[in-house]
Amino acid sequence: MSTLDFTPEEYEARVGRLRTAMRAAGVAAMLIDDSEILAYFTGYERSVSSYRACLVPLTGEPLMILRSLDVAPFQESCRFPAHVAYPDTEDAIAAVTRAVSRLGLAAAAIGFDSGSHAMTVDTYEQLCARLPQVRFVALPGLPWELRLRKSTAEIALVRRAASIADTVMAEIAARARAGSTEREWSAFAARRFIELGGTPGHVGPITVGRGWGFLHGHLHDTPLAQGDILHLELVPRFQGYSARLMRSVTIGPASEQRHRDAETLRDLQDAQFTAMHPGAQAADVDAILRDGVLRAGLREHYDNITGYTLGYYSQQPLRSSDFTRVFRTGADWLLEEGMVFHMYTSARGLAFSETVLVTADGAERLTKMERKLFETVSD
Repeated sequence: MSTLDFTPEEYEARVGRLRTAMRAAGVAAMLIDDSEILAYFTGYERSVSSYRACLVPLTGEPLMILRSLDVAPFQESCRFPAHVAYPDTEDAIAAVTRAVSRLGLAAAAIGFDSGSHAMTVDTYEQLCARLPQVRFVALPGLPWELRLRKSTAEIALVRRAASIADTVMAEIAARARAGSTEREWSAFAARRFIELGGTPGHVGPITVGRGWGFLHGHLHDTPLAQGDILHLELVPRFQGYSARLMRSVTIGPASEQRHRDAETLRDLQDAQFTAMHPGAQAADVDAILRDGVLRAGLREHYDNITGYTLGYYSQQPLRSSDFTRVFRTGADWLLEEGMVFHMYTSARGLAFSETVLVTADGAERLTKMERKLFETVSD
């Protein structure tokens, strides 16, 4: 689905923030080309099968460069009409060159995100060769930084995605049984996401939980057996905006030790959420969970981050997660109102995670499911 539901004023505000950052960087225009970034600033996105980009000048209307084949969907979803289209018989970089000249930027400073997946080494070298008077200025990650604080309209979409996650997680937890398979529950989740209004796409990792490194485990066809832990991470999107939720379901009754382990993880993460207020140091928030899990002896080491940015995810994703901001040892950034994160933890085959919004009053959990270790019941 397109992001057309946002108002023209919201898109204008986004481009306005981009232009403020461009002035600070001393560039006359910005070339944006990552799928998620195009969607955020224009309302339109397309895969990187063929190069496409948007030139945003300091003044005047942005200009899209894209295949002729894609003009119709561009006109349906984009907030501005100006574009340079090229047929499949023409080189995409030639079209970019024409666009730069059209905007009078052939001898200007043009910013670009050097971390963009669309800006390959070959694309960059061709741009430099064909536009020798342009000074390309690397601004790595700049467009991603500008989408960290979510608007009220964006948060509403994340809430819808969180509601889908809660519903489907509860349904699987109530239905899981010995003899069922991870693939069966992945198929169930995929269908339910769509039935509940979600964007078709990635379901999330569903696998058997063992140790701590199972979070990105594979999907297996082996029937679940008594004593297994079914790990569920659901990542539904609503109009492209993602919420995420992890829970564990034991096949058969859980031991008292497993219940204690789950309660310890939950309580440590709850303490982490309490610390998530505007102005908090990310490293301090991270340490509450990381150090607590190690002190409790639940893990011998804690190699992974404990949270990361949530927001809009492309329909043609190269990234399954957005690491513009992450919670880890030494993280030197501050939390701000309007930021949304996936906060997660795992140990001894168990996992908890939530979609968390930073508000003026502290953390709000957008996913609402009960925070406990679930167990299957006998038929």
